[in-house]
Amino acid sequence: MYKNDHNPLQNYQASNSRYDTMQYRRCGKSGILLPLLSLGLWHNFGHADDYTKARDIVRTAFDNGITHFDLANNYGPPYGAAEETFGRILKDDLKSYRDEMIISSKAGWDMWDGPYGNLGSRKYLIASCDQSLKRMGLDYVDIFYHHRPDPDTPLEETMGALDHLVRQGKALYVGISQYSAEDTAKASKILKELGTPCLIHQPRYNMFDRWVEGGLLETLNTEGIGAIAFSPLEQGILTNKYLNGMPNDSRAVKDARYLNENHITTEVLEKVQQLNAIAVDRGQSLAQMAIAWILRNPEITTVLVGVSKTVQLLDNIKSLENLKFTEEELARIETILK
Repeated sequence: MYKNDHNPLQNYQASNSRYDTMQYRRCGKSGILLPLLSLGLWHNFGHADDYTKARDIVRTAFDNGITHFDLANNYGPPYGAAEETFGRILKDDLKSYRDEMIISSKAGWDMWDGPYGNLGSRKYLIASCDQSLKRMGLDYVDIFYHHRPDPDTPLEETMGALDHLVRQGKALYVGISQYSAEDTAKASKILKELGTPCLIHQPRYNMFDRWVEGGLLETLNTEGIGAIAFSPLEQGILTNKYLNGMPNDSRAVKDARYLNENHITTEVLEKVQQLNAIAVDRGQSLAQMAIAWILRNPEITTVLVGVSKTVQLLDNIKSLENLKFTEEELARIETILK
């Protein structure tokens, strides 16, 4: 079922120093603190991926104070596989640490055939949450998100379903993803009236995709909602990976659905090289600077990182050693990005 499906890592005990260096930030106006870095399982946790590597990534994250693990119903491939993999890691290693973890899942994109396996209906969200819990072997998730806006389903129905999941005890908190500032305010109002405030918003945000700065961050601040930024490295573009062409093991070569040569243009690479020069001056890798640049904003609670190797995760964690920017550095970055 899994690549390299053997079990060499036994008797795991979490590092006693796991909370010594990780920094945490309050999520909106809630009682929840989240680590400045959270681990996403969008890629590299499918059935065809190496289970030992996936397990090592999760353990390394937890050993370094990353307590938040982010999934969705259709992460894989195939759909559901990442939740199954994570559930197995929980059973193998982390079951005794469950109360130290924030585990989230989502529904909103295509999941199963027919008219009830997509978007934002009450039927889809509640059924999907039940399936996710079964795959992970959990009684509840800490956060359950609506994964994307659904223009055809009344917002009251979608938010009502999220509220219902909390009242059923299947989720402790709820969130939304990729909602506009206007729809976020509407959703927040509905959820507050239902008695289940929106904990967190998951928007796409990085140096090359700054739509959240057009009003969403102000709305989140006003509503007391936290934010977890996904795709902080623009699918790997904001790393050293593409400075000298297209590596054979890169996502752009292996999986062109989300990143390909049309995204990595000469103009983009010129900007990346200029940004990399600033990162070098700061004593950081480009990836580290890109993460720090997002976290400079107090409305961002945490940055969601996805990795294929533990060395990448450890490199990302080092970004927290230098989160401050001078006015000159910010001005140079703005000049490049514009």
